[in-house]
Amino acid sequence: MLQKAYQLILQRVVATMPIFFHKLAFILCLSLFLQACNSFSKEKGDAYASWTVDQFITASKEELEDENYKKAIKLLEQLDSRYPFGAHSAQVQLDLTYAYYKNSDSEAALASADRFIKTHPRHPDVDYAYYLKALVNFNRELGFIDRFVPSDKTQRDSLFTQTSYLNFEELLRRFPDSKYVPDVKQRMTYLRNSLARHELHVARFYIDREAYVAAVNRTNYILQHYQDTPAVPFALEIQIKAYQILGLQALADDSAKIYAYNYPNGPVHPEADPSNVVVVPFIWSLFAFDR
Repeated sequence: MLQKAYQLILQRVVATMPIFFHKLAFILCLSLFLQACNSFSKEKGDAYASWTVDQFITASKEELEDENYKKAIKLLEQLDSRYPFGAHSAQVQLDLTYAYYKNSDSEAALASADRFIKTHPRHPDVDYAYYLKALVNFNRELGFIDRFVPSDKTQRDSLFTQTSYLNFEELLRRFPDSKYVPDVKQRMTYLRNSLARHELHVARFYIDREAYVAAVNRTNYILQHYQDTPAVPFALEIQIKAYQILGLQALADDSAKIYAYNYPNGPVHPEADPSNVVVVPFIWSLFAFDR
């Protein structure tokens, strides 16, 4: 009886061995495959395995000087991930932000600038991070059309213009003695004029569609928030016209007096009239570039 029991056990073991060996073979093959993939990945993507910090810094600076921003980004990202701590880390983050900006990687540049500001709030060059952040949004308002066709970007959405203005305003408030202040003030003047011109387009839109109350409200907004901009005399002209059509002659006369007192010879900058078109009007209307 005992011998028969041993025979039964042996038969069961033999019967289950093929399944066991199949599983074992599968595990071994999978292990070898994963090791091969890992080795291949290291051989392919670890070209900088033996590079030192100084090598990365030198090479990335050369690429930045040669305006090869994609290559510079690759080197700086490798340096930042391999050696995230040290005296070089802050400058690497700034260089990476600049490279993103010059490579038109707007979202990456903004994220990198915010990261630097949060990580190094007391760094002596933190104002540069704020400046780069503002420049990114300043240049984002330039679309495809503006680069190749003399269009009027103030006819389109002003989100990036507003964001850039607020970015520069924050820099000016936080760092009034920054070396970037002269450039910031000039850019803010340009952005403010652009925002005012955009409001003029909206006011003209309302006038053309006989929404005279809305046109008056928009011109009042210009007069209140964008004083001393080239848009003011044109806003007054629209306002006078709207008041006259609405039958509010007293208000129209008041606006006319303001216009006559401040602009006796007409607008100081006649080219700021948003009704001016910079290319052949027929072509502009046909393709509706700014609509």
